[in-house]
Amino acid sequence: MKEKVLFICTHNAARSQMAEGYLRGRYGERYEVYSAGTAPAEEIDPRAVTVMAEIGIDLSGQETKALSVYFHQEMDFVVTVCEGGICPMFPWAKTVIHEEFPDPRAFSGSDDEVLDGFRKVRDDIIRWIDGRFG
Repeated sequence: MKEKVLFICTHNAARSQMAEGYLRGRYGERYEVYSAGTAPAEEIDPRAVTVMAEIGIDLSGQETKALSVYFHQEMDFVVTVCEGGICPMFPWAKTVIHEEFPDPRAFSGSDDEVLDGFRKVRDDIIRWIDGRFG
């Protein structure tokens, strides 16, 4: 039986989506993976889709979702990836983990500089997932 993992961030547009896609793509035989946001954006940030495609992970089929979609669904792990501020509580989780990653959508600079920021966040998420769930 696969363990269920839910990644949560504010907009469910970049960090949680990248984490969901990577964990499913790399360790999907062991985990059932979801993501959600407390105030979900209308769509996944295209830069997140781009940087994940660079490593062979396709996010194009994923959609942003509200955290309420998962209320009353038991999860083995809930991972909040929000940076600072208040992260949501999820009482239906067996284990809650908080791991901060900067929101790449808040980066400024040239298009290339922002894309490099997305790559850095992606790589940090991958290292963390490999160390925690690998």
